[in-house]
Amino acid sequence: MLILPVLSQAQEIKTTEEVRINAHRDSTITVSDSLSTKTAKLIPNPIQTDTLKKKPALLTDVVAYKAEDYMRLSPGENRMYLYDQAQITYGDMVITAGLIILDNEKNEVYAFGIPDSLGNYSQTPIFTQAQNTVRPDSIRFNFKSKKALVYNSNTEEGAFKVKGEVTKRENDSVYFMQNVKFTTSENEEDPDYYFFARRIKFVPKKKIVTGLVNMYIADVPTPLGLPFGYFPLTEEETSGFIIPSYGQSNNRGYSLQNGGYYFAISDYIDLLALGDYYTNGSYGLRLESSYALRYKFRGNLSFRYENLLNSERGFPDFSQSSVYNLRWSHSQDTKSSPSSRFSASVNLGSSTYYQESINQTNTANFLNNTLSSSVSYSKTFQGEPQVNVSVAATHTQNSNTGAISMTLPTVQGSVSRVYPLAPKLGAKKGIIENINFQYNFRGENRIQTFDSLFFKPEMFRDATYGAQHSIPISTNFKLLNYLSVSANANYEENWVFKTFERSYDQENQVEVIDTIDGFDSFRTYNFSTSMGTTIYGMKNFGEDKKIQAIRHVMRPSISYNINPGFDQYYDQYEVIDDLDPTQNKTVDYTRFQGSLFGVPGQLFSSSIGLSVSNTLEAKVRDKDSTATEAKKIKLLNNFSVSTAYNLAADSLSLSPISMRGSIPLVENKLDINFGANLDIYTLDNNNRRVDKLNINNGGSLFRMTSANISFGYALSSKDFELGGTNKDKSENETFRNGGRPDDLFGKSQGIDGKLYDEEEDVFDKQEDKKKNEWYNYKIPWDLRLAYTMTYSNNARQNEISSHSIMFSGDVEIAPKWVIGASSGFDIKDGGFTYTQLRFQRDLDSWRMSFNWIPFSERSSWNFFIGIKSSILSDIKYDKRLEPDKNL
Repeated sequence: MLILPVLSQAQEIKTTEEVRINAHRDSTITVSDSLSTKTAKLIPNPIQTDTLKKKPALLTDVVAYKAEDYMRLSPGENRMYLYDQAQITYGDMVITAGLIILDNEKNEVYAFGIPDSLGNYSQTPIFTQAQNTVRPDSIRFNFKSKKALVYNSNTEEGAFKVKGEVTKRENDSVYFMQNVKFTTSENEEDPDYYFFARRIKFVPKKKIVTGLVNMYIADVPTPLGLPFGYFPLTEEETSGFIIPSYGQSNNRGYSLQNGGYYFAISDYIDLLALGDYYTNGSYGLRLESSYALRYKFRGNLSFRYENLLNSERGFPDFSQSSVYNLRWSHSQDTKSSPSSRFSASVNLGSSTYYQESINQTNTANFLNNTLSSSVSYSKTFQGEPQVNVSVAATHTQNSNTGAISMTLPTVQGSVSRVYPLAPKLGAKKGIIENINFQYNFRGENRIQTFDSLFFKPEMFRDATYGAQHSIPISTNFKLLNYLSVSANANYEENWVFKTFERSYDQENQVEVIDTIDGFDSFRTYNFSTSMGTTIYGMKNFGEDKKIQAIRHVMRPSISYNINPGFDQYYDQYEVIDDLDPTQNKTVDYTRFQGSLFGVPGQLFSSSIGLSVSNTLEAKVRDKDSTATEAKKIKLLNNFSVSTAYNLAADSLSLSPISMRGSIPLVENKLDINFGANLDIYTLDNNNRRVDKLNINNGGSLFRMTSANISFGYALSSKDFELGGTNKDKSENETFRNGGRPDDLFGKSQGIDGKLYDEEEDVFDKQEDKKKNEWYNYKIPWDLRLAYTMTYSNNARQNEISSHSIMFSGDVEIAPKWVIGASSGFDIKDGGFTYTQLRFQRDLDSWRMSFNWIPFSERSSWNFFIGIKSSILSDIKYDKRLEPDKNL
């Protein structure tokens, strides 16, 4: 029995009351008053002594209660009434409501809402225990059994919002509920969909187990139902099955795609195993794993294999092939080991994987023609001088030709610069004190092979390996206070373990190459020096002018390079002269041709290089009248002209003149990059460069041999808003596979219907979404452009070799509708490039998307509709029309 303070009559206490009651029968109650509260405490009577064994207390903790309006004790009913903002606290359980009745006789608490001034039901009860919260219409709770009956309760568990007509609380962790609706919709009162179950067992933070359950959409029952259901609620990752998607292909029949199992191995690593199967026998396997250790490292690993059968066995068009792809990404936290680092970025597999894959995560990857990988470990040994050592394995693969280049491994070491003549104190001055040298080492095992021989014994047969040592020596100093001068000398020693002797077979008229295994080496050295300065020019027009000043920055430089000829490493053999078969001609060769580090130069060269770089800036009056300083803008950025003159050459001494630069049109957004090569020499009748000036051959002073112009531009509706900015993504899935860093190749749709490379849902980008649910007073949009044009005239072809523009953009036509497209146009050949159309619809709790490639040999479409919440991601409809196989 709950013992309450005994007062002479029922009282209404207008101030906040708090009473803590400890249920000891043989106790007296003392009441002490304070300024704002009245507190009742039970104090054991020191005079009485009871030798009888005391019964266990009905209440195991202190009961605290309060109310905003009044508290009323009714001795006749043995009840206490708490009204307006009432609250009872018992251990970790808290009940708040408009009206709370504490029944001392039954050891029960009743909680109800109360009507407000407008007659609406308000201050409904809130039952909280630990981190679980229930919002019902009314509550009945028993202190003794700790059981409760809750009517029309609302609670939230993870992604689920649960509403039950009657809830029975069995204990702290088990609830039984009747006539229950549970959904992931944000709108609890009027959800766009829900599951209705007659009876469920609810274990907070663990699971929901139901009997017969039906799915309702907009309060309309659907035939989708189950005789029972199990829904996990754990906040930790849980292993489970992944429901496959149904599909159909003209070449392979019906299919089940992306079905499998998710293994939550631990808090640090997981594994996703997926598979595809087609009725003609084709199948695919996909393993993906992510791992992470905080403050140490993180990464992910993916392997995909597909066995593809086209048509049916016995048909004339039947074919079989298999493709695979391995990807591994690993990054190390820089704080875990500042002196060493391990990283990996691997993307290797069949050259035709992206072209033939029937279930890839990025449809635009088939446009990429390069796969590359790198796994490296580096270590720094601190000291004076500092020593750096690294070991790496690299891989480059051309998916068009199937050629593969690998280094297994590359070992590099270096010693930091040493200044032997520098003073111990103070800055280094002059040519002598700035003399420095360092040591570099590179050892490499290089493999050149093809996709068909990858990881077969033949792949390692023609591997070449060797080592290179280099010692660069340099110094720098000032000349006449304005000229910066640098001088450099470099010594290299190359070790190889395979050389190639060449001879000529007169009978068969072919070159014969003999491979000689064994150690061999060659040594080279060279010298170079350069001198440059910076010249500033300024033209002021006055602060009252719109253009206040123009500044020209010019950086001219001159360099000299000398490379000796190392003809001691060259031999000769005789071949039949093509012009006169009765005569032989001599061919020079070196046994190091085809070795790892190239060949030593045979011809002596002595050349002078000239270059000048220009930057043009303007100082203009800012459009903002409140600005106190003028605005600086660039008119021409890094416009450079360079050439070289070979003093040792008998003819064609002057190299083509190279021009490069960019014109900034929109600050930090649009730069037009251009380049051109100009040659003063003319061509003969065979279009070969000869030692005759082009102007003397009836042409102009310069002959343009090549030119190019390109730009990329991204803009959005935010650019036209006050203070708006548009941020480009620097990386996406296509870029990680060797493609572009933007989405001009199109976007890809995953098995959850969401476009890859989106950091957040596309519909969450609009700030005014909640204010305008059905229309946009502003239409958010974004657009990305890329333009390129290349001109070629090396052999009088005088043609534009490539000329194209690519674009990609999205428009949010309504708060719940987004359409987008990625395409391009080949201006030279007059045709559209790879084109993708995208449609996305936000259905509140659902996501719907449709991707369509309308034409080309990869014409296909993909439709998806499903629940956004990851816990119900298997409730979806996914239909894909794959591109037909074209031979």
